[in-house]
Amino acid sequence: MTVTSVRVAPTACPRCRSATLGVVGKSSVAGVWTIFSCSTCFYAWRSTEPEENVDPEKYPAAFRLRPEDLARLKVVPPVPRRRPSL
Repeated sequence: MTVTSVRVAPTACPRCRSATLGVVGKSSVAGVWTIFSCSTCFYAWRSTEPEENVDPEKYPAAFRLRPEDLARLKVVPPVPRRRPSL
């Protein structure tokens, strides 16, 4: 596992290779890390994660998604209601 420090914004999502990326957060200390998110498959990653989590070419093939298949995937299970506090 190799930890990377991305200084250049990614151009493709590691999981679905879509270009619909955005920055959703940055470290309070400038330049330490950035959180990116894909609006196509909702994958999110931090710039300091290992290469296999941030590089589309190294992302595990078993976990890749194709944007054209997303509409056919099953619905995400709902989050259960919060328990009443005691």
